[in-house]
Amino acid sequence: MTQFKGVCVGAGYFSHFQYEAWQRIPEVTITALCNRDPGRARTILDKFGIARHYTDYRAMLEKERPDFVDVITPPPTHLEMCRIAADLGVHVICQKPLAPTFAEAQQIVASTTRAGIRFMVHENWRFQPWYREIKKLLAAGTIGNQIHVMSFRSRMGDGWGENAYLNRQPYFREYPRLLVYENGVHFIDTYRYLAGEIRRVYAVLKKLNPVIQGEDFATVVFEFESGATGLWDANRYNESNYPTPRYTFGEFLVDANGGSIRLYNDGRLTIQRLGERETDHPYHHENRNFSGDCCYTTQRHFIDRLLDGGEFETNGPDYLRTLTVQDAVYASAALGSPQLIQPR
Repeated sequence: MTQFKGVCVGAGYFSHFQYEAWQRIPEVTITALCNRDPGRARTILDKFGIARHYTDYRAMLEKERPDFVDVITPPPTHLEMCRIAADLGVHVICQKPLAPTFAEAQQIVASTTRAGIRFMVHENWRFQPWYREIKKLLAAGTIGNQIHVMSFRSRMGDGWGENAYLNRQPYFREYPRLLVYENGVHFIDTYRYLAGEIRRVYAVLKKLNPVIQGEDFATVVFEFESGATGLWDANRYNESNYPTPRYTFGEFLVDANGGSIRLYNDGRLTIQRLGERETDHPYHHENRNFSGDCCYTTQRHFIDRLLDGGEFETNGPDYLRTLTVQDAVYASAALGSPQLIQPR
């Protein structure tokens, strides 16, 4: 069995999901982590049995000489870290948001491409089991061959009040762009995965909680090149009526010329063909790790493509297309008008 030596940088809230997932991939051994906070690092070292801790990123890469690095740090750090890894010939899987600006994201993609290393964005939403299953159903023509509309409704309820986000990700309060930048980008990528390229967007964004800097409300309409329409209706202020809102993060409906597919908050999928009753569609999903174990599936995809040489689904150039749509959403909200997606 081919073995890959990996290292990670980061020890924040979300990193625990990624460290746990690496432990279940038999071809991978994580030998070290880098983090400036010894206390946080010690928690990870003890919890996941990782041998070594560094406070200097370059030193870790030079001494460990890994096959790949998992970058699990805030977006402003990504450009420098990816450049260093690229210069040292180390493959990279990098957490999203990829960068604070599109220009920095372009630089990351350019530097990793120029160095000839393998680069993938850890964009795990499309790897959630319900979206993988919906993709199969659409490809099989289960509800026809033309999507009419895809509609997602999300109410997270973790962003109201004076202490919004403090328990889990307090830095959210300081993001000048929040909901679309941090969460909506997942749906842009997933909508592209399910329905193809986006042609035009129209967005209304608002800030509901005055204690934060960025937007926490979004209604976005997507027009696809295929003729399909997408709707993303989300806010982090109001609450879900489901006890585990972070499992699917909301409810999803796909209408097509042959019927509908529905995703419920508990991960249940149903199919309703035209003229027939709604019926459950059995498939495997479990409430493990994060949101249907999508971190594992994402990281498994990264290793599988290292093994077979195939292209990552969320490679750098492809992810820039997602970020182009993200910027168009912000431009639409600022200008109050629909925005065509312009190649960049």
